[in-house]
Amino acid sequence: MNRTQLTSLLLFNIMLAGAGADQAPSPEKAPAPPEVNMKYVRENYSKYEYKIAMRDGVKLFTAVYIPKDVMEGNRYPILMVRTPYNVAPYGEDQFPEILGPSPLFTREKFIFVYQDVRGRYMSEGDFTIVRPQKPIKKSEKDTDESSDAYDSIDWLIKNVPGNTGKVGIWGISQPGFFATASMIDSHPALVAVSPQAPVTDYYLGDDVYHNGAFMLAARFNMYQGFRPRGDDPTPPVPRLPFDYGTPDGYDFYLSLGPLVNADERYFKNMQPYWSMNVKNSTYNDFWQARSVWKYLKNVKPAVMIVGGWYDQEDPQGLFRQFYQLKKESPETADMLVVGPWVHGGFSREDGDRVGNVSFGSKTAIYYREKIEFPFFMHYLKGQEGGKRPKAWVFETGVNQWRQFDEWPPKQAKKTGLFLDGNGKIGMQATAAAGFDEYISDPAKPVPYIGHILMGVRYDFMTEDQRFAASRTDVLVYKTEPLDHDVTVSGPIQVDLKVSTSGTDSDFDVKLVDVFPAKYPDYDAKPDDPPPNPRLLPANLIQLGGYQELIRGEPFRGKYRQSLTHPVPFEPGKPDRITFQMPDVLHTFRAGHRIMVQIQSSWFPLTDRNPQKFLDITTAHSTDFVKATERIYWGGADGSKVELLTFE
Repeated sequence: MNRTQLTSLLLFNIMLAGAGADQAPSPEKAPAPPEVNMKYVRENYSKYEYKIAMRDGVKLFTAVYIPKDVMEGNRYPILMVRTPYNVAPYGEDQFPEILGPSPLFTREKFIFVYQDVRGRYMSEGDFTIVRPQKPIKKSEKDTDESSDAYDSIDWLIKNVPGNTGKVGIWGISQPGFFATASMIDSHPALVAVSPQAPVTDYYLGDDVYHNGAFMLAARFNMYQGFRPRGDDPTPPVPRLPFDYGTPDGYDFYLSLGPLVNADERYFKNMQPYWSMNVKNSTYNDFWQARSVWKYLKNVKPAVMIVGGWYDQEDPQGLFRQFYQLKKESPETADMLVVGPWVHGGFSREDGDRVGNVSFGSKTAIYYREKIEFPFFMHYLKGQEGGKRPKAWVFETGVNQWRQFDEWPPKQAKKTGLFLDGNGKIGMQATAAAGFDEYISDPAKPVPYIGHILMGVRYDFMTEDQRFAASRTDVLVYKTEPLDHDVTVSGPIQVDLKVSTSGTDSDFDVKLVDVFPAKYPDYDAKPDDPPPNPRLLPANLIQLGGYQELIRGEPFRGKYRQSLTHPVPFEPGKPDRITFQMPDVLHTFRAGHRIMVQIQSSWFPLTDRNPQKFLDITTAHSTDFVKATERIYWGGADGSKVELLTFE
């Protein structure tokens, strides 16, 4: 039964139910859509498993779920995921709970395709982390993820019964990388692609390095579980979780000592993915060959790039792809979608809050129903979906969805936050110049959260920064309370004049929204008894004076001139650090303050800098030394943060 037939049957049943009544039943009494679960999937889809040969002969394991009513002559487009994480459950009699990005797709019906990429689980060949793109292919032996996607699609449309000849691809995180690769020199049948929270450039601001600083805790945890497969195809092998021996991640990684100890103590030189990440600490040929975004030219499929403002793993990848398409493929029908989500939070959560911060609505459900589903329905099934904006983004601070024909919005103008003496921020540089200083001690690094926790807290990007502001090794600058709302959009430019007594140091910069000390949602009178927190909205009391992290990025100082050729500082000599933080759309409300925090460690989010110019991957404990850091303000060349704002 196709969708039209099902709708007709439902309407007929409603008419029967209302026969003899004074009027037809109201719409809210119409039958609810069937619940999607394993039983529903099994009843409505047939499963097939194939090994699809690529042009070089390597065969990729592919699970295909076909609606059973293709036997009645119905035809469906193909919706595909290519993944290094496995396509379980394996076996033609085994079915998952849902198919596609959400239950909406399962009910609507598509031909769903899941594929183990080359060298992972049941697919043949060798796996390579973010496999390099080969723009020139001289023979059938020259393959990459673009060619594997092309060959897979070509086989599917020629061999899978009941398909319409239209294909869409989506994927989150690493599968987002494979989705991105599929639209390079794409197959003509590929009409819609959605890279979601995509790995785009491991070195340039995604999982592994941020401005030369290594993302320690996340990478260590990742590579405890993500291990190479043996020589032969095999399904996933259960692994015992790694025993850290403590709930305190700060203590664990501090006790770990230098990076070199991780391999010797825990990986035993048997984890090549960890080794290749750590040993390639500059933006060298290894990483540049994996910069898939550089090949996004003349893209033919429609593209919807999705991500979250609070993505703790891949915050930069979606913007890098969007700006590259804007520059190199302006005719592509592309759209940027960003909501208030952590990594992949749009796919599985309600999206009404992250940590202590509430957004007033179920933003992820809105996205799945109003943005993602209509996008694929339009391009794969021809359903009208209305005019699509260039950017469909959620504005935090005032908690509302916005649509823009350009990104950043054309009305946004440059606004400088000029650091000043006495911890102040001005909108203009002062004539008087000076500096603030602090001592950075690698033995007592600044923690990235104020809690005891192992790994990286998924919601740390909204965490209260008061714990950091109280430390003597964190500089704090803030505006006076704002007399009107200020909306910040697009990327954030950091321009620091610094010096260090060492020959290398990190300079981590955070943009913070400081709530009024007396938060207006709870205005207690002096004689009122202390409120019962259980009778108030979650975490409301703590929001008085809350310092909400809006955006933060580390910068390893030796890369200030080049990410490929590091240079030492001359001790005590002022120098310049400039870099860009990922985009935001946030409104600082009237009565709030804008704060900038600067520090030289962010642990164990990033690894510690010894504050000596050397190869940190081979540093010893004796190499780590204290350093005096200075931030210069005022005058014609003082430190500042530049925002794109509108009112």
